Amino acid sequence: MSGQAASRHVARKRFGQNFLIDDSVIAAIVEAIRPQREDTLVEIGPGLGALTAPLLERVVRLQVVEIDRDLIARLRERYPPERLLIHEGDVLDFDFAALGINLRVAGNLPYNISTPLLFRFAAFAGTIRDIHVMLQKEVVERMVAAPGDAEFSRLSVMLQYRFDMEKLFDVPPESFDPAPKVDSAVVRLIPYATLPHPVQDEAVFAAVVARAFGQRRKTLRNTLKGMVSAEQFAQLGIDAGARAQELSVADFVRIADAVAAPA
Repeated sequence: MSGQAASRHVARKRFGQNFLIDDSVIAAIVEAIRPQREDTLVEIGPGLGALTAPLLERVVRLQVVEIDRDLIARLRERYPPERLLIHEGDVLDFDFAALGINLRVAGNLPYNISTPLLFRFAAFAGTIRDIHVMLQKEVVERMVAAPGDAEFSRLSVMLQYRFDMEKLFDVPPESFDPAPKVDSAVVRLIPYATLPHPVQDEAVFAAVVARAFGQRRKTLRNTLKGMVSAEQFAQLGIDAGARAQELSVADFVRIADAVAAPA
């Protein structure tokens, strides 16, 4: 998709629209996905179709989720419904499970909703085979960060609990129209068939992780006060004087299991 084509549609800030125009980046994303003809492939935010077109060359039918009615009208003019099935609406409300199982998800995600959208993917991980998406580089670095890294965060723990993730490559601002003010990166997420560290109660796990990272500079003794006792920390072999970013996913699972255990 050329810059001239992108200019005919005014990007809407409320939808976080930045249209990919770099053919080499588009080709690299498609190569990373390696679509097969019969795949159930779902593109998030097809926009002007820069990624849609090459994906349709590889698959029998592509499904897309798009909120912008003007862009939907363009896509309908360009592609017949038997090739391109358009789901109109907000992807944060979209029921991925309605499409079946073994889904392959791809797209240049709106950066203004990236975190809630990643958590939504996690909620449907059981129906997804893999995910290849472009995000703000800073977000990708948080996703794949290791314990002890400055970028290690609540997002890191919650996604690493459910996905094997790999940052694939960076994408500069000039690859888009309009150019965002940040660098971007493409990341691959593959849901674990069997969770490496299954937790007894995922709601308790989420609450523990959120509390622990709620005040990053404070120690676990303070952030988890009233939830985890000094005796429990000692029994778990976890230093209550540590900070959340120093713990592994497995450590958080052990804490959550201790919290969830009947008194």
